[in-house]
Amino acid sequence: MRPFAYALAVGLATVQMASAALAADITGAGATFPFPVYSKWAEAYRKETGSGLNYQSIGSGGGIKQIQAKTVDFGATDAPLKAEQLAKDGLVQFPTVMGGVVPVVNIPGVEPGKLKLTGEVLADIYAGKIAKWTDPRIAKLNDGLKLPETNITPVYRSDASGTTNIFTTYLSQSSETWKKEYGAATTISWPVGQGGKGNEGVTATVKQVPNSIGYVESAYAKQNKLAYALLQNKAGKFPQPDDKAFQAAAASADWKAAPGFGISLTNQPSDDAWPITAATFILVHKDPADPAKVGDVLKFFDWAYKNGDKLASDLDYVPLPDNVVALIHEEWKTIKGKDGKPVFNM
Repeated sequence: MRPFAYALAVGLATVQMASAALAADITGAGATFPFPVYSKWAEAYRKETGSGLNYQSIGSGGGIKQIQAKTVDFGATDAPLKAEQLAKDGLVQFPTVMGGVVPVVNIPGVEPGKLKLTGEVLADIYAGKIAKWTDPRIAKLNDGLKLPETNITPVYRSDASGTTNIFTTYLSQSSETWKKEYGAATTISWPVGQGGKGNEGVTATVKQVPNSIGYVESAYAKQNKLAYALLQNKAGKFPQPDDKAFQAAAASADWKAAPGFGISLTNQPSDDAWPITAATFILVHKDPADPAKVGDVLKFFDWAYKNGDKLASDLDYVPLPDNVVALIHEEWKTIKGKDGKPVFNM
């Protein structure tokens, strides 16, 4: 497992702005799931406005802790906080983009999108109940695909992770046994396998370990040219993990159904839906100690909603629908300075 300081340095270096002064303008920390798109947005935003962003890709658990401790201007999480926690900590939560979590493999000779799995089979792999790639249940799904007579090495997140929460939510929906024995959470007691810190760490471990399988945000699979597996969705189809499939999962979502927009997009019934789709979220204080700084945070994300859709789509994220952005702008009006006025003006 990578030392914390090294993983933090990787995150810091990737989105460091042109100068130290600019880099400290806005500070955020948390989820690795949206890290590639936040990095691209930060670069474009600096070029256009001169304002900088320093985002630490340390995992959702770390981001929640840092915003609770008020050591950053915003936190980021893939596991949305519930209404009770938001109220307790005085936080406002809103989504930024949607994306998919994909299983990635390092099996010699197996190209991206050739291996097919079901949620139940994937759960049994991570439970250690399916130990070899030639297991009859895998073979039945992959007629004609040559798989090695070798042990499977599952790779999981070793840190508190919203990506893990999304992944284990899907496994719990797919397997009653998994739900009963392990459940869904940002951290669980993995029965088998090897850990990696962040999406970056899982990506690196899968690339280094032959015959392994991991789970990462789709942009990491694409950027690192990892072989991904297809998953059978609730409709019995095997869609590609792309914009169309992520949009299909979100098409009928009721964004008002939970405070802080904390809805689930996993295992949606559409024929085209990718079964592990999710939104990622930002956390800011409702009554900030430094209203101007939080105003700067909201300006950045407002710019992203208006100008960042193509950058997001290029990385296989799905931009939020306009009606959801309108709801977010309404939510921002509840974030006020010491004068009682909203910190962000449209």
